[in-house]
Amino acid sequence: MIFWHLGATTLAVRYVYRDPAMDLRWVWAGALLPDLIDKPLGSVLFYAHFGAHRLFAHAIVFPVLLFFVVLVATRRGSPLRKGLIGLVIGTLFHLILDGAWMNPEAFLWPLFGWTFPPADPSALWPLLRRMVSDPLVWAGEAAGAVYLAYLWFGYLRQTDGWTGFLRRGTIPLPIR
Repeated sequence: MIFWHLGATTLAVRYVYRDPAMDLRWVWAGALLPDLIDKPLGSVLFYAHFGAHRLFAHAIVFPVLLFFVVLVATRRGSPLRKGLIGLVIGTLFHLILDGAWMNPEAFLWPLFGWTFPPADPSALWPLLRRMVSDPLVWAGEAAGAVYLAYLWFGYLRQTDGWTGFLRRGTIPLPIR
């Protein structure tokens, strides 16, 4: 659900934080990070072992530890720290948009133990089929794509819009 995560996270971050200087490139990376980590691990590489696509990066401990590492490893006020905090914010919004709390064994890992629920090899194809046929998945993707298209056609196609976004990670859209 790429468009859902990018579009909804961008909308939420822009209107919750109201910071026109926030580097959305880092936020976008964070919005996709849990899936970039867990989907290859749980759905492809180690499916027989984990049997799920929501693992470590879909646990609340992941953004908390990531935030702690950012605070310890970066200098206060540095551009790197600001960007990495955007990464953490994007990761948190990913968990919210996924409804990660509805799977408490993964969301609260390792509070319920160090393992994830046992693998069910027969569940992979029904999961994939549901992802491509579920109207809620398509509605979320469409909503995210519509907001991203609004940003593109309304603001990023301007003279400095796209190049400014690539250089600074900002969008020349006033936040009201």
